[in-house]
Amino acid sequence: MHIRRFQPGEELALFEVYYSAIHLIARNDYSEEQLNAWAPLDLDRELWFNRINGINPFVAEIDGKPVGYADIQQNGYIDHFFVSGYYSRQGIGKALMQVIHREAKRLNTTELTSDVSQTAQPFFERFGFVVVERKKPVIRGVELRNALMRKELQDIASSQH
Repeated sequence: MHIRRFQPGEELALFEVYYSAIHLIARNDYSEEQLNAWAPLDLDRELWFNRINGINPFVAEIDGKPVGYADIQQNGYIDHFFVSGYYSRQGIGKALMQVIHREAKRLNTTELTSDVSQTAQPFFERFGFVVVERKKPVIRGVELRNALMRKELQDIASSQH
């Protein structure tokens, strides 16, 4: 497995990762209606391309094929964190989380935050994130459950002095 920065032209490959993560992994926690609202097959392509280019994620690849991706913004917010449903439980998420933590240190951010699906909450908890607020956002007219999670990184900031 190799992790590197996103390259323009990979947007559709990352959509496949996103779609499979939601429809194959999250299906135990969300209804079919919720999954389709969250990740519709007919998602607006221009909107998707703009979003991926805007978040500039790290991409995990195996044999040259994207199998996961995650981003961290300047303020420590993780907008997307997805591993392909065809490659789950192979250490890809752990490797991406380690890259996110290294990047957070480089950015000198004091905390990581993310709006995390019910499915991903146990994974984030294993890395020290805690639930700050339970939420019920409405996406395409359908209510989904998630949680704002946070991890304090004071130890990273203080270890640099």
